[in-house]
Amino acid sequence: MVCFCFLVDQRWKLTGTKPVAGTCSRCGGGASVGDMKTITRFCYVPFYWKSWKAIICTFCGAILKSYR
Repeated sequence: MVCFCFLVDQRWKLTGTKPVAGTCSRCGGGASVGDMKTITRFCYVPFYWKSWKAIICTFCGAILKSYR
């Protein structure tokens, strides 16, 4: 009997930020727009990535709005 274990995970990484006017609706902290990168890996080898922008809270780190 052969058992296969496929490890697939997805991580996002913040590559750069710029301050933006507004506050977080959850904690009241400041907001910034960030360049995000989503990396999908299979057995720890990245095989797909996508870049997108998101408005992020600078205090709690919540993603308030995403632009894909």
